[in-house]
Amino acid sequence: MNAPTQNIANLPFVSRPSTWLGRDMRCSPETWLYQLTEKDIDDLENAANHFLSLDRDIGEITKETFPLTTFASHIDALTNTMLKGTGVEVLRGLPIEHYTNYFAATIFCGIGSHVGHARSQNAQGHILGHVRDTGANAKDPTTRIYQTSERQSFHTDSADVVGLLCIRKAKEGGESLLVSAETIYNRMKTERPDLLAKLFDPIATDRRGEIPRGAKPFVEIPVFNWHEGYLTVFYQRQYIDSAQRFKEAMPLTPAHIEALDMFDALANDPDLCFAMQLEPGDMQFVYNHSQLHDRTGFTDWSEPVKRRHLMRLWLSIENDRPLPECFRQRYGSIEIGNRGGIVTEQTRLHAPLD
Repeated sequence: MNAPTQNIANLPFVSRPSTWLGRDMRCSPETWLYQLTEKDIDDLENAANHFLSLDRDIGEITKETFPLTTFASHIDALTNTMLKGTGVEVLRGLPIEHYTNYFAATIFCGIGSHVGHARSQNAQGHILGHVRDTGANAKDPTTRIYQTSERQSFHTDSADVVGLLCIRKAKEGGESLLVSAETIYNRMKTERPDLLAKLFDPIATDRRGEIPRGAKPFVEIPVFNWHEGYLTVFYQRQYIDSAQRFKEAMPLTPAHIEALDMFDALANDPDLCFAMQLEPGDMQFVYNHSQLHDRTGFTDWSEPVKRRHLMRLWLSIENDRPLPECFRQRYGSIEIGNRGGIVTEQTRLHAPLD
């Protein structure tokens, strides 16, 4: 049975810095791009060297073991951008061509430890993820799309913030795409409130085989959720579609499909979204509760050592917004600062370097 329709007329529009337009972000990169200074880089390298002197696993990195001085103030600004600003920032200029992958990962995870707490990104317990084409079949309902070279489609990840560090870019393509989910909401509320209402239903999203004990093979979290004054988004269309293979999942009506199609069309509207090509050394941070991210398909290099490779972090932030109870299905806990990630009985947290 489908859920009762949300009364959209009683819901407000969203007016925050995170309700940006793609055309404005394209014209004003200074609003989301931060160029690292020599002092910043020195501070980050000194912190990394200190951590490496302790002879610990990267998975154990903390603010205390990765001590920052001058760059700490920008960490505060970055966190504020996530929680109260545009929800998007890129740090540019890290000279990773001079680093080993281990040293680059130490700096990336060290910055992450100051922004929030790292969360597991898969059933294996990887807190440092690797985004690259593994040759996985994109049509297999157990495949995570980031393991392929296919277009990903706009989505959120299962954590407060997702961070990416570009190690190598593809031969062609692989651009990062971003869009404000709050802007999509505002547009749908104006143009098709009837369809927007359908996105407040408990739509099933496939777990892709990573299932905690006693849980369903899918979660039932609405695309849009109003809770304690915040609009929060949860979305992955490919996983919504593949969840329909489960007979226990709420069936999508023609109206649901039309609503999802409109959501996707708006996400891909060049007036709303914008693209960037992450360069080696770029670190991108995106706030999952208000923003959607995507990646275009790509053609990779034939030589394995040149192939596209990004490292990834999922982070839980202190002083973040409260989440509705339904997020517990995916986040495990909805405790602020200690939520998100994928945890099963087999999960053991660690930070693999390849």
